[in-house]
Amino acid sequence: MPSSAIDELCTAAFFSEGLLQWATDTGLPYPPPQRESNIYMVPQGIKPVLQRTAVEILAWGLRNLKSYQLASVASPSLLVECGGQVVQSCVIKNAKKNPNFQECLLFMEVRLPKEDLYTPPIIVKVIDNRQFGRRPVVGQCTIRSLEEFNCDPNRDERESNDTQPDEVSLTPRDDVLIDIDDKEPLIYGQEEEFIDWWSKLYASTGERHKCGSYLEKGFDTIQVYEKELENTEAFEGLTDFCRTFKLYRGKTQDEDPSVVGEFKGAFKIYPLPDDPSVPIPPRQFHQLPAKGLQDCLVRVYIVQAFGLQPKDSNGKCDPYIKISLGKKSINDQDHYIPCTLEPVFGKLFELTCTLPLDKDLKITVYDYDLLSKDEKIGQTVIDLENRFLSKYGACCGLPQTYCISGPNQWRDQLQPSQLLQVFAQRHNHKLAVYKQNKIIFKGQEYSLSEFEDGKSPNPHLGPPDERLALYVLRKQGLVHEHVETRALYSPIQPDIEQGKIQMWVDLFPKSLGPPGPPFNITPRKAKRFYLRCIIWNTYDVILDEVSITGEKMSDIYVKGWLIGHEENKQKTDVHYRSLGGEGNFNWRLVFPFDYLPAEQVCSITKKEHFWNLDKTETKMSPNLIIQIWDNDKFSFDDYLGSIQMDLNRMPKPAKSAEKCSLDLLDESLPRFAPVSLFEQKTVKGWWPCFAEQDGKKILAGKVEMTLEIISEQEKEERPAGLGRDEPNMNPKLEEPKRPETSFLWFSSPYKTMKYILWRRFKWLIITIIIVFILLLFLGIFLYSFPEYAAMKLVKPYS
Repeated sequence: MPSSAIDELCTAAFFSEGLLQWATDTGLPYPPPQRESNIYMVPQGIKPVLQRTAVEILAWGLRNLKSYQLASVASPSLLVECGGQVVQSCVIKNAKKNPNFQECLLFMEVRLPKEDLYTPPIIVKVIDNRQFGRRPVVGQCTIRSLEEFNCDPNRDERESNDTQPDEVSLTPRDDVLIDIDDKEPLIYGQEEEFIDWWSKLYASTGERHKCGSYLEKGFDTIQVYEKELENTEAFEGLTDFCRTFKLYRGKTQDEDPSVVGEFKGAFKIYPLPDDPSVPIPPRQFHQLPAKGLQDCLVRVYIVQAFGLQPKDSNGKCDPYIKISLGKKSINDQDHYIPCTLEPVFGKLFELTCTLPLDKDLKITVYDYDLLSKDEKIGQTVIDLENRFLSKYGACCGLPQTYCISGPNQWRDQLQPSQLLQVFAQRHNHKLAVYKQNKIIFKGQEYSLSEFEDGKSPNPHLGPPDERLALYVLRKQGLVHEHVETRALYSPIQPDIEQGKIQMWVDLFPKSLGPPGPPFNITPRKAKRFYLRCIIWNTYDVILDEVSITGEKMSDIYVKGWLIGHEENKQKTDVHYRSLGGEGNFNWRLVFPFDYLPAEQVCSITKKEHFWNLDKTETKMSPNLIIQIWDNDKFSFDDYLGSIQMDLNRMPKPAKSAEKCSLDLLDESLPRFAPVSLFEQKTVKGWWPCFAEQDGKKILAGKVEMTLEIISEQEKEERPAGLGRDEPNMNPKLEEPKRPETSFLWFSSPYKTMKYILWRRFKWLIITIIIVFILLLFLGIFLYSFPEYAAMKLVKPYS
């Protein structure tokens, strides 16, 4: 169609009679002459101004094409329409073997309006070249907004443009390949037991109480993104090389909303000179990657999930992970995590794939059910091809430092100097120049002192040149070592988020050789520890009872347990009849518990209900509760007072009972600063127990204890029994030397008479005995006196 006919069509528009009346009422100029009934000519001054425009098309390939009329799409080609111009691509001979176009650069010249508002859309059609000359349209997409594809063809003046090839393989040249030493790295020292990958994560998220001394050692942190990596603004959606356009069956999405495939490509639109004799600008698409297949190793790190939608009647779910990539899948159903909405997976899955055939990595979270089919919670899909082709280096994030050993050992296939050389080649920069502890790149000089001065020495660092190269790479806006947070969606409710999952993916082309060792992100496992608590004595315990003799007294015993282990409450024997608040016990309590030293919390695993199949894990601080009770035989025991101590921040004990007061519990006082039992291992002294009275704390007693934390191995090496049972050692506990007044009154009648009745009523008893004897003699006298008097008078024997 000639351009004059196109211009004539563009000048036609519809005007209603109301518009004419409105112009008359407002005093505006009258409408132009009518062409036909109710059709007016558009004035020459307001029709769109057209210009010569170049449209470059990068037709990279087609993906996930669905069958059409029960036959697979085997030999597709591309048809691109814009502004009346049409350009067609070559035919992909076998889409199943390689879905990329061999000739991927298309060009068309078209007259488009200068104003983007009036720009016509680009229509991309996929045609399947079948037998007998059939060429049906199997999918198409309409790109209505072209503003994002506009570019300035002269904005980049590249150096050495004539010497660079049209295609650059992602594999570096032979002269820069360096063999990576796969021998065991030199270990400078044994790392602390509590330093692991999770220490890095917690140090990066600001949870300092969980990372221990990780930051003090100068180790790396990572970038934790709260969204998907492709949604991060700094990386242009990882579509800087090509975009993914969804293909539909009809002309618009309304006719058939189902997606039938994807078109991988990009567009560059820029104006051309009006004078055809003026040279046109250089082509914008160059330095293209190789179009062939690429075998890759994929490492998928699944860290944790949170905010999952509940699927079970108890308001929770039993999540597990399923990974699928192409025809390969990994089902981790056997390792589901019971009864949680925030599972910590800590899993590494390794798969192999061939790009671009297997580009979609699907991570699905399922809910495990015993008696019914497992239910899908949500899914996220990652386009590995976009990450592989992106200029931002999204295959493997750059760490902060180059380490050849330790918890942050280098894991990429190429060393930093090699990566820098590949980066320079792909971006047409001069190669880096290395000097002593300095490097010159892109006209700027970098030195080690810029980023290493003032930092803690790291014994795992590699050579200075490699550290400098890594520092320069991190300055180029590439993807850093990271953890991304991806939203999960369900096909049942595609627009409602079903939770989030923290993860990251490392992609290693096999052509570059084997990668470095993977990170171990296995969740921290709690270790078994034992708390040995020896109750020696009590002092100043509240006297809660009054004896039958009117004395204040208490039958004292001490009870203790760890919070979360209420089923393992233990208590001492009873110190009966304490008249001054003193109690003597020499009694050992032993509490086993599972502890995470790096996080300083106890791991408690138990069933929430007896009918539950699985146990639920909870974490809480190691808190010891010590209570003083008064024993009663015929009623409930009386609670006297208690103390609760966090073993990580417990009050420092007093050395004697006289110095023990409630002030020990006040952390604001500097002389009573808290201590950690896990650091000191053993603590002995006096602690106060308090009770509530009228809303105030009162001193209810003092307890002398020895607290000791031991490991499983130490328990075997230094055994000790409960109470004073065998093996009674470490230390050996003797029978307490209690006062003779300490006994159970109705079990010891003799002691009751001796220490209760006689001690308090001695003179009364003596008086009663004397009076009784006197009365006895008087009674005998009165009984015998008549007979004796009669015998005296009669004298029968005289």
